[in-house]
Amino acid sequence: MASRLIPLAEVARPHGVRGELRVKLYHRDSNLLQALSEVILRHPDGEENLVKIVRVQRANGAMLVHIEGCEDRTHAEELRGAQILVPREVFPPLEEGEFYVCDLMGAKVIAPEGEVGEVEGFLSYPTCDALVIRTPVGRTELPLVDGLVDAIDVAGGVVRVPRRDPLGEE
Repeated sequence: MASRLIPLAEVARPHGVRGELRVKLYHRDSNLLQALSEVILRHPDGEENLVKIVRVQRANGAMLVHIEGCEDRTHAEELRGAQILVPREVFPPLEEGEFYVCDLMGAKVIAPEGEVGEVEGFLSYPTCDALVIRTPVGRTELPLVDGLVDAIDVAGGVVRVPRRDPLGEE
């Protein structure tokens, strides 16, 4: 069975003239990219390649990444918009009660009145993180804060909420 690939970042633009890439992390506090020697690069056209990481460093809220074979600004520009992915198995183990948001994708959101929707994304704000929920009437955000989320069962694929109204539904 193939590994599930998880997007960590996106190539925002070239940095300098020697092929470095400025990448935007999807989870700004993650250090996983710095610990890896190779990643999968998914180009905007869907093509994927395994690439070796030469160097990674933090820079003003982003990461600067130099991959093997990318030696000039022209090549770096061609990688704009590519995603950096890794197999889910390389994520570090979690402490009790912690979870990775990628493991919640597709989870059912359940209120006492029944199913509300399905988790399809994640947003990180300065004040809190939020799940993006697809409901029958559209998309909404569910802040991950006490009072709006009762329980998260990653293994069971369920997010329990106390009522429908935190999601903007009647």
